[in-house]
Amino acid sequence: MVAPTGTVRAISDIPRNESLPEHVAVIMDGNGRWATRRHLPRVTGHAKGVERVRELVTACAEKGIRFLTLFAFSSENWRRPRIEVRSLIELFISALDEELDKLHKNKIRFRVIGDFERFGRRAERRIKRAEATTCDNGGLTLTVAANYGGRWDIAQACAELAKQVQQGVLVPEAITPEKIASFLSLHDMPDPDLFIRTGGEQRISNFLLWQLAYTELYFTPVLWPDFDRAEFDLALASYVKRQRRFGLTGEQVEAARQA
Repeated sequence: MVAPTGTVRAISDIPRNESLPEHVAVIMDGNGRWATRRHLPRVTGHAKGVERVRELVTACAEKGIRFLTLFAFSSENWRRPRIEVRSLIELFISALDEELDKLHKNKIRFRVIGDFERFGRRAERRIKRAEATTCDNGGLTLTVAANYGGRWDIAQACAELAKQVQQGVLVPEAITPEKIASFLSLHDMPDPDLFIRTGGEQRISNFLLWQLAYTELYFTPVLWPDFDRAEFDLALASYVKRQRRFGLTGEQVEAARQA
């Protein structure tokens, strides 16, 4: 769904029987364009985007959203200019160093999915340190997808299943959608309820291909550095107005809700 242009109820106006999403996934698009429109280096837009990440993490924690997954760097982003790629990696490391104590203090669990070893040993050490420090935290789980691709995720799950078949641990007939899902990067989390993409593009760009099968989609032209709390509230307000049927009829959903 494209972001509405008219008036949408504020979150404070949503009836209590309407649930906010448990898991929100976000493609944070538009940092470079935001900077270019201001005649600034693209890395300035990425730095401004980090501020919005802080704001979104805080908002999710305050609203009781349990999982937030952010697409920070796709496996296709290596095609960008080398200087921008280096700047993105350095920005990620510095932001993680700056925010780790705050994340831990606020009981936020941090994790990274994707083939992040390609970022180098320095980044890998920082990531593993942050994951180990926050692994027992019971608040919001903040997941960052770095050097991640949905096709890669499914392929590595299938490779693990193939190993089990080869070892005689598993028979091909036992490979079910549930079995495949158990080997995916987010196997220990519920699938996203709400997917948000900023920046005006209306595609999921190889992000969580398996997990987004029944996710509510929300697209907005707002560039990521301008996606503030008010814009997030618009996305949430759009979400709570929808009826999630998962193959049922609307009448069945209403009957189950009233039972």
